[in-house]
Amino acid sequence: MKGIVFTEFLDMVEQEFGLETLDKIISSSQLESNGVYTSVGTYDFFEMQKLIGNLSIETGIPANDLIYAYGKFFFHVLTRHHKDIFSLYSSPIEMLASVENHIHVQVRKIYPGAELPTFKITNQKEDSLEMIYFSERSMYMFAKALMEKTFEHYHKNCYIETELIKNDGSQVKFKIYMQPHAIRPKNSNIRTSPTT
Repeated sequence: MKGIVFTEFLDMVEQEFGLETLDKIISSSQLESNGVYTSVGTYDFFEMQKLIGNLSIETGIPANDLIYAYGKFFFHVLTRHHKDIFSLYSSPIEMLASVENHIHVQVRKIYPGAELPTFKITNQKEDSLEMIYFSERSMYMFAKALMEKTFEHYHKNCYIETELIKNDGSQVKFKIYMQPHAIRPKNSNIRTSPTT
């Protein structure tokens, strides 16, 4: 995993929970890197799992909620370093549909060796998008947060359903609706959550 993901995570922990909490989770995680990262380095994803797990223990916040919060925090990296990419697309649906074939291609040019999730588009309309997320890291809540922030960036509202295809979160179907068509289905057993 690229170092920028670690450095930004530590920044979020310090900003949101304080330096003392940051020091505690680094110490309790017993990291091979000792919690020292550079944005261009590459590090074992197991270290991120340890940091998130220990932050969850320290704060009492479920790990998936922390991953979701981090996704929202991380979005500023995209707008700060890659803001021009948003001008290439006329809508958030169009942009999200291009993640696999365009945006990830550009990310790999900037961060060689970056291991990114795979997204497969299963249905696309002007105001909705269905896609399947594939990643052994199971950080689908990070992806969901980035999707929501993308809509905010375009000053649009959305509603996103998540359906776990595999219980470990390594394969997840996203159903993304641009409001006002974002109506929660009745009698649905799919795990859903509205945008915040």
